[in-house]
Amino acid sequence: MLKLKNVMKQFNIKQAQLAKCIEYKGNCISQAVINLIINRDIWPRSIQREELEQKIEKALIKLGLSNDYLLDIFKEETDTAEILADNAVPVDSNEHLTKESAYMLLRKQTINRDARAHFRIPRDPFTDEMTEDADVYLSDDIRYVRAAMRQTAQHGGMLAVIGESGSGKSTLRHDLIDWININREPITVIEPYVLGLEDNEVKGKSLKSMDISSAIISAINPQTKPRRSAEARARQMHELLKNSALSGRKHLLIIEEAHGLPIPTLKHLKRFYELQEGFKKLLSIILIGQTELQTKLSEYNPEVREVVQRCEVVNLKPLDFKAEEYIKHKFARIDMDYTTLFDSSAFNEIINRLRVASTRRGEKQVRSLCYPLAVNNLVSNALNLAARIGALKVTGEVITECIKERGICDAK
Repeated sequence: MLKLKNVMKQFNIKQAQLAKCIEYKGNCISQAVINLIINRDIWPRSIQREELEQKIEKALIKLGLSNDYLLDIFKEETDTAEILADNAVPVDSNEHLTKESAYMLLRKQTINRDARAHFRIPRDPFTDEMTEDADVYLSDDIRYVRAAMRQTAQHGGMLAVIGESGSGKSTLRHDLIDWININREPITVIEPYVLGLEDNEVKGKSLKSMDISSAIISAINPQTKPRRSAEARARQMHELLKNSALSGRKHLLIIEEAHGLPIPTLKHLKRFYELQEGFKKLLSIILIGQTELQTKLSEYNPEVREVVQRCEVVNLKPLDFKAEEYIKHKFARIDMDYTTLFDSSAFNEIINRLRVASTRRGEKQVRSLCYPLAVNNLVSNALNLAARIGALKVTGEVITECIKERGICDAK
């Protein structure tokens, strides 16, 4: 099965939609052609495959997909479980990470006992380290996203916070709730449970509008039992929001893993956002999700255009040249001078090694994975390796060897 089929299913793109966006000799190609391609990898003889691939890619971009999802889209789907297996592809010291070894960076790593003893590290600065807002590293980009979240909570609006896995989205959510509690802001936070959340019932549990209504009712008045019918429950929710607002409370709906929201629920969020008493809106909304959410909220997706028009989008960017500053902050939180652990050559190598290189149609593309979680894992493994070989500091060469061992070295 082509990866194309899964991508179309994931973003609710219909075969007819795709066919309508592809022209050949002045006419749209038929839905039957698309069906044969995505289900059986059978391509028409009347048009060169490479030309048709290019037309399909352009059509998918027009329908809202980003370039990231076009990588290997006409190849057979590879199971993620295989990518995460132990047979990661080694990386040459002069090359960027392969796609397979990049996935290895997502594995949780810790600084082992030998490394802590060797470098006299009192505790792991990357494990259970968040206890107060001072622990949160703030680059200019992260500070902007944090400010946008606080403004939305305090003054209203709809905001989507989007970032790769490990970019710090959940940390900023915890930071926001901590800020609300410490400052005794009169804000009721509503967080629907999203365990197993998927955008369709085949893959898992989807979050529906009635689920959101129930979460709002329970957050405002835990003793109130949600009514059974959708209309009655919506009315009940609205009344509770109005009465709570009259008492001086504000209400913030936070949906984590929002990239798993089905399109119908995303559409319905406009109705939640527009609940109001007079001119006063009763509910602010923050969506937190991975980059798939950006695609779902594309301005080219007509199904969600009313939400897109009302929703501000902010992105958590890679640390890149802030990596050294980030590492300095993490070790300062455990009262250690990072320069006693790292040679200056290590930081450029960390940045270079946390890049994924791919080639599409002869053009090389590089994507950064220099996010906090990946940095944490790479640095932890580098410290373990440095201790194992008796190095006094983590150098660029240690980072390189760490990557070469198995895409990223294992703690031993």
